[in-house]
Amino acid sequence: MTGQDIRWKQRFQNFEKAFLRLKEAMEKEDLNELERNGLIQRFEFTLELAWKVMKDFLEEERFNFKPSPKDTLRLAQQSHYITYAQELIDGLDIRNELSHDYSGEKFERFEPQLRAETFLALEKLYQFFLARAYPRLI
Repeated sequence: MTGQDIRWKQRFQNFEKAFLRLKEAMEKEDLNELERNGLIQRFEFTLELAWKVMKDFLEEERFNFKPSPKDTLRLAQQSHYITYAQELIDGLDIRNELSHDYSGEKFERFEPQLRAETFLALEKLYQFFLARAYPRLI
């Protein structure tokens, strides 16, 4: 099987695109409503791909587990691949809250945590997979 045939590496390419778009959105401050909605959407896509690429990675490593988002992240931490599962799990909870935020109030409440914790954990996860997908470049 070539590197391109490995499922987690294929999904990582999508995660990388989503993460870099999220990073671009995170660099903006004082967002208007449209920009805030775009940031939330990018956050949702990136977080969804984050746990799925980890699921694919763990399956490639021959782990046998229930592939739910939180269980996947917990297993990754228990297996010593990452140390920030809780920040990503908290991000999943934020994602669920924001999907029902029609006034923007929840975003304002969660934005500091999203920027200071969840995004940083996503960035660490991006670096984790980048180093494994392209070990000669890092």
